[in-house]
Amino acid sequence: MSDITRVALDAMGGDNAPYAMVQGAVDAAGRRKDIKIFLVGQEEVVRSELEKYSYSKEQIEVVNATEVIETAEPPVMAIRRKKDSSIVVGMNMVKQGKADAFVSAGSSGAVLVGGQGIVGRIKGVERPPLAPLMPTKKGVSLLIDCGANVDARSSHLVQFAKMGSIYMKNALGIEKPRVAIVNIGAEEEKGNALVKETFPLLKECEDINFIGSIEAREIPHGEADVIVCEAFVGNVILKLFEGVGSVLIGEIKKGLMSTLRSKIGALLIKPALKETVKAFDASEYGGAPLLGLNGLVVKTHGSSTAKEVSNSIIQCVTFKEQNINEKIREAIQEKVK
Repeated sequence: MSDITRVALDAMGGDNAPYAMVQGAVDAAGRRKDIKIFLVGQEEVVRSELEKYSYSKEQIEVVNATEVIETAEPPVMAIRRKKDSSIVVGMNMVKQGKADAFVSAGSSGAVLVGGQGIVGRIKGVERPPLAPLMPTKKGVSLLIDCGANVDARSSHLVQFAKMGSIYMKNALGIEKPRVAIVNIGAEEEKGNALVKETFPLLKECEDINFIGSIEAREIPHGEADVIVCEAFVGNVILKLFEGVGSVLIGEIKKGLMSTLRSKIGALLIKPALKETVKAFDASEYGGAPLLGLNGLVVKTHGSSTAKEVSNSIIQCVTFKEQNINEKIREAIQEKVK
């Protein structure tokens, strides 16, 4: 079983549950034979959806969870009260060693609270950050933090930089990931109080490749591999990035269909355009891992399609194979000593 990556998937979380979750699980199982997926949710509902597909019975198993945490519910109260919810049951599977990872498109707040309260933080980790991969001109960059810690301190950002570097080195094979802090200018004296306090600490950090500040306009160009910021800034960057991308693609399609000449041109450029659009599709890279926990927790978009769910499950295999949690544990606890 050690060669199998066991993923507990929240079958009830997200706007498109349960059908996108079930379809994503079936797709992931078809792509990789070294995955075991536990569909955690209301058994009757999940099985009814699962019956629509042909799949390996050895790879997909339904785990009953009678309750569902809704997006609007207060996260702390929901985690405490709904012990038989898909989020709590799935996270307890990770805590108890029955699963290697938990993936959810459900309530972000509940996933963050459950991740810290149930799965637990690695000793020495002050705040676990959410860290999605963002497509750029040069490949992908890791945005850390994008939603978990709105009121972060400088020491938190330094840990984000270290954990992000470990992730990019081991998951993507980048030997010396370039680390930059989000700022409003390139000069060291620029920025708010948090950035000014954090900059010299990152500069002195010997176990990261810190290259200085990065302005938002440089992010799509891939000028850094690890982009460090607190969650408010990170979430704004991520949502704006996604929104602009969606509008641009929509306007390009609209322009290509506007005249007969443009439609003919569209047929000629369609293959190249399709590849370009795919490269900048964030769903190709899975969800955002909550780094610094005792087990892997991955948060995907609330509007996740089956493709994003499938890619998020596959993402867990790399995380386990590269032993990223243990490497983060070693790096953080070495500094604690």
